[in-house]
Amino acid sequence: MAEQQQFEGQYDDEEVLLVFRRHPIAMRKGLYLLLVLTLAGAMPVLFNPASNQSYLIFIGAFIVGIFGLIYHWIGWYFSVFVVTDLRFRQLMQKGLFGRSVVDIGLNKIQNISYNVDGFSAAVFGYGTLIIQTYVGDLVLDKVSHPSKIYTQLHQIIKDNGQQDERPTGQDQELSPQD
Repeated sequence: MAEQQQFEGQYDDEEVLLVFRRHPIAMRKGLYLLLVLTLAGAMPVLFNPASNQSYLIFIGAFIVGIFGLIYHWIGWYFSVFVVTDLRFRQLMQKGLFGRSVVDIGLNKIQNISYNVDGFSAAVFGYGTLIIQTYVGDLVLDKVSHPSKIYTQLHQIIKDNGQQDERPTGQDQELSPQD
């Protein structure tokens, strides 16, 4: 019986070791949009409470704000980072229909670092992870609990990310001749 895949594109012999996503603060623009539209829609009600039209403006602004929040939530919810015993995979949702996927073999990762910038990042518990590879850096911003994820990634790479060190014909030591 074949094991069920946990994400699209997973190999049959691949084991998922870690799944994480960005901190919910990444959705803050949607929340700001909801708040601003709700406050702007409430202004006509405050100045003319007897008018039914002012209540319709408030309800319309609130509904548009809810759609903005849902749009940002979709981008957050469907953006996931998956670490398997073979690779690191970044699945990012861009809007409603856009999607980008980045795959990096664990043996291609040279270094991992993280930082927590500023007061709000320290208070809310998010930061930036930087994964350095041979071809460049992969920057993961607004990651929840970056120190915890950093430690887990280091352990996974230590256990699974070693390069294949089998000698080839050219790598064999030459024996001294008598």
